[in-house]
Amino acid sequence: MTHTEIEITAELVRDLLYDQHPDLADRPVRLGARGWDNQLWRLGDDLAVRLPWATQSADALLRKEHAWLPALAPGLPLQVPVPQRLGEPSERFPRPWIVTTWVPGTPADQAPATRAAEAADTLAGFLTALHQPAPDGAPTGRYRGGPLRDHAEGFARQLASATESGLIPDPDAVRAVWEDAAAAPDWTGPALWLHGDLHPANILTRDGTFCGVIDFGDLCAGDPACDLAAAWLLLPDGAAERFHGAYRPVPDPATLRRARGWAVGRALAGILIGDAGVHGRPGGKPSWGPPGHTALRRLIATAHH
Repeated sequence: MTHTEIEITAELVRDLLYDQHPDLADRPVRLGARGWDNQLWRLGDDLAVRLPWATQSADALLRKEHAWLPALAPGLPLQVPVPQRLGEPSERFPRPWIVTTWVPGTPADQAPATRAAEAADTLAGFLTALHQPAPDGAPTGRYRGGPLRDHAEGFARQLASATESGLIPDPDAVRAVWEDAAAAPDWTGPALWLHGDLHPANILTRDGTFCGVIDFGDLCAGDPACDLAAAWLLLPDGAAERFHGAYRPVPDPATLRRARGWAVGRALAGILIGDAGVHGRPGGKPSWGPPGHTALRRLIATAHH
């Protein structure tokens, strides 16, 4: 992790706007959120500035969002942050940054969905709309959307770390879910557009259901199982089946098996990042742990069905 040497402040954001997008520079600026890769600063009521602050990979991800998301957004049934402007690296700030639309709502790691049927149908509708064949030249995933078994080493490391730290009660049951998923046949359909990072901090809720999806930095083309994993991490108990029935086309058994493997990996990552003593940001992300534990419990409970 490399935190940027430059402290990002409202004054810096305003100066960058004056330099490159002066027509936006007089809007009020206030901190919106500090994410894993980017800081988000509100720009008036309807816009936001996203600046990379921690990981070197964020630069390319912002450029990717700026290139692809504006064309995808109109076909999606939930609000997403639509890039409006691109800021180029400069002496003030040596990295690219973007201005996007602001999406209102509360991240699901802080306010989980509670209306099970509505949330399941909403998530299925969003992913049905997103998961369309991607054009030639679409980005392929750094880590997402390819064969699940390519992640065996990473999964083994996560499981060992969580086991050594005493964070999971039944490592063998977790491993069994993963091994079944990794043995499932590969995706043979077209490469579909994927969000690639549907964990609870990237989904927004309002009134007990989902209202927006943010952070498309991992947008890529590939196997939809990667995104279908979200059902176990985002939905209330018992709603995953309804989600799988509402998604189109209804997932085949092999895709559901792979989705369970992606879900196990994402759940372990949330547990490890949530626990400050293991790895991740100083202080961890405490709100990421509970959805991970819940997802593991669900996946283990349904392992033999």
